[in-house]
Amino acid sequence: MTAPYPSSGPVQAWRDFCAKLAAAGEVLLAPDVPDDPLIRAEGARYLSRLTKLALEQYVEATDTDFPFFYQLSHTTGKIGADNPDNQYLNASIRGDCDYRITGTRGSMFYFSIVANAMRYHIDGSAHATGSLMNDDIQWGPNGEVEIIASATPQPGNWLRLEADTSVIIIRQSALDRLNETPGTFKIERIGGPAVPAPLSGETISKGLATAAQFVNGIATTFADWTRLFAQHPNAFPAIDQSMFQKGGGAKDIYYAHAYWKIAPDEAWVIEVTPPECYYWNFQLDNWWMESLDYRFRQITVNKHSARYEADGSIRIICAASDPGIGNWIDTSGHTEGTALLRWAGATEHPLPAARIVKLKDL
Repeated sequence: MTAPYPSSGPVQAWRDFCAKLAAAGEVLLAPDVPDDPLIRAEGARYLSRLTKLALEQYVEATDTDFPFFYQLSHTTGKIGADNPDNQYLNASIRGDCDYRITGTRGSMFYFSIVANAMRYHIDGSAHATGSLMNDDIQWGPNGEVEIIASATPQPGNWLRLEADTSVIIIRQSALDRLNETPGTFKIERIGGPAVPAPLSGETISKGLATAAQFVNGIATTFADWTRLFAQHPNAFPAIDQSMFQKGGGAKDIYYAHAYWKIAPDEAWVIEVTPPECYYWNFQLDNWWMESLDYRFRQITVNKHSARYEADGSIRIICAASDPGIGNWIDTSGHTEGTALLRWAGATEHPLPAARIVKLKDL
């Protein structure tokens, strides 16, 4: 006869975790989620991906005495209009400890490191406590670097922490992701213990509980963003950027989000003249705000890869097939979803003109 489950401890924590994951599935059943088999299937996969990412962050990477860099967003795990040109590295830390980050710069053109107080698992928010952009950093002759992250100021490269800082994020961006390589970095606590403590029941129970909150919080937050964008279909409304900063967005980037909906014989045509900036990109995302699969489809264009018109403007054409003009973005079997245009380091932030046309009329 099987022994009964205990009413507390890791086994009960696992049962609670599974129950909360089941409850998170209610996001798929909301009445305003399109009754589209592809959107529903991607939604179920999205929850599975969020679960994978949550377990990595809140179960595997919880020992802040022995942190390591992991990827909270990548090709098969995506959050909040993840940028196909970016590599994201996260490390879970404590704001009252000191850390040393070392490594070597790769060939990707953009680098930033940000310390964040992450509240995704509570209310879907994040705020930066300290940051260093590429030009703020003293690099060695071969791209080597040492950065000290602490609450007290340090000479050289110092990343400011606060008491509630919980994660350090490295962002590296490529203009040509197929031919540029990211740097490699590691992190260690300064003055910490020599070896990790054995895993405790309390630690795993807390990690599972937080992971479940993360899945529900992320899914709910970005579904609500999609609903906001859907109020202005096939257009780029002016949206208060503080909303995106709360979600962890970079302060030097203007985010122009949109919701698109087209028939199979239509195209969404987007026209704009990019401002002076160090980087811009456009990407097509699904209803859950995941970038479409850029490993196999042409779903993004940036400052380097774009085809420009004679007057310096760009024309982006989102359609099921390549019309042979402008910058084609493959809708990848979708007829609706979200999209994002980023202006990075710009002083002007033009919103594109957008319209729906028949494919035969292009």
